[in-house]
Amino acid sequence: MEKLNLKQILSVSLTLFAIFFGAGNMIFPPAMGQLAGTNYFSALIGFILTDAGIAILGVTAVVLVGNSMSDLGALISKKFALILSVGVYLLIGPLFALPRTGSVSFELAALPYINTDYKMLFSLLFTGAFFGITYYLSSNPNKIVDIVGKYLTPFLLLSILAIFIATIVNINTNGGGSVLGNAAMPKDKYAAIPLFQGMIEGYNALDGPAGLAFAIIVINAIKNYGIKEKKNIAKYTILSGLGAAFFLAVVYFMLTYVGARTMIPFDNGGALLHSVTSHLFGGVGGVILGIAVLFACLTTSIGLTTSFSDYFHTILPNISYKKIAAIVCVFSFIISNVGLSQLIEISLPILIMIYPVTVSLILLSFCKKLIKTKRSVYILGMLFTFAASFINGLDSAGIQIAFISNAVHHLPFYDLSLGWIIPFMFGSLLGFLPIFEFMNKHNEQLETM
Repeated sequence: MEKLNLKQILSVSLTLFAIFFGAGNMIFPPAMGQLAGTNYFSALIGFILTDAGIAILGVTAVVLVGNSMSDLGALISKKFALILSVGVYLLIGPLFALPRTGSVSFELAALPYINTDYKMLFSLLFTGAFFGITYYLSSNPNKIVDIVGKYLTPFLLLSILAIFIATIVNINTNGGGSVLGNAAMPKDKYAAIPLFQGMIEGYNALDGPAGLAFAIIVINAIKNYGIKEKKNIAKYTILSGLGAAFFLAVVYFMLTYVGARTMIPFDNGGALLHSVTSHLFGGVGGVILGIAVLFACLTTSIGLTTSFSDYFHTILPNISYKKIAAIVCVFSFIISNVGLSQLIEISLPILIMIYPVTVSLILLSFCKKLIKTKRSVYILGMLFTFAASFINGLDSAGIQIAFISNAVHHLPFYDLSLGWIIPFMFGSLLGFLPIFEFMNKHNEQLETM
């Protein structure tokens, strides 16, 4: 009988946790905690739902339909599977997640110690060196990457635990001083809808789409333990996913709590963490945290560059792996220098547009047996979802499209940034109608081409 013991499940859970825990996971919870103030716990629940929750749903969806993200996309067509894979790799690669590793490293490891009059110059030099090292180590595999990943992630987690405990002790013993204190009143939407605003913040960490790409790593890890039957692979993938979600939730709670107890406002979570660490442990604390984050981000950067370059080399074999890696690193270097706060501001509207579409595909994949070959269900469900989420994304960027925006604003739950739910349900049910049979046949023809 195929069976994993608790130690093996824990090992896979920690592997999945380490894959997911990157730069965004470090900076967004404390920034959210500070804005949410006394409502930090409600915001935290929302964050966990859309970060770890969607990520684990994505991993589960992949294992239930096949072995990789392409199998999930193939529920619609092979061409869509390619589009889905390319889109996800761009999101977790050079468009958002990869540049963010350089920005976060600069904010925590360098910015506090330089003359801000020369911030742009130092940023160019720092991120240039960061992505230069990323390219070198991605092109020339070296044991240093494994060593950094193996020892720096636990060290980073111990640092977070130390900051959390010191925050509690500091507040209880001397009131926290000028930096720490009691949680303030919630700001902006965190005052009225903290749970749902936390859900929007969870998009930023990018773990939802990443779950689709990383599912194959978990599946292979479980297979390496001798698990061969599909139902057992699915079972242990889900259990490992829940374990990873638990560890993420614990770390998010500690970071969010620290943010909620921080009195001085900051532009982003990176600056907040550095200030709190320096306050609690002196200058050396900020230096140690900065170095730990730098190496952790470097490991993430190398992993993302390697996986991105590997994937695109398989679909573009005429372009060498090293050339793709070089292009990715140069592009990420350019994007990372827009600044961490600006990068977050630019990325959020796009993520608000894309996340619901990804969620709709994941949810529909769980209904595969009911949907059978009616691909119009997937297509219409996702199209209607995108129509609503696209307007929502534009709204978050401050862009209005006359009567179209006004009409969409009347959708149920729109004020909670969940206006896509009713269109998703309507589009999916519409796809079952016989009139859309031509859409199913057209997709079948595309599959045979």
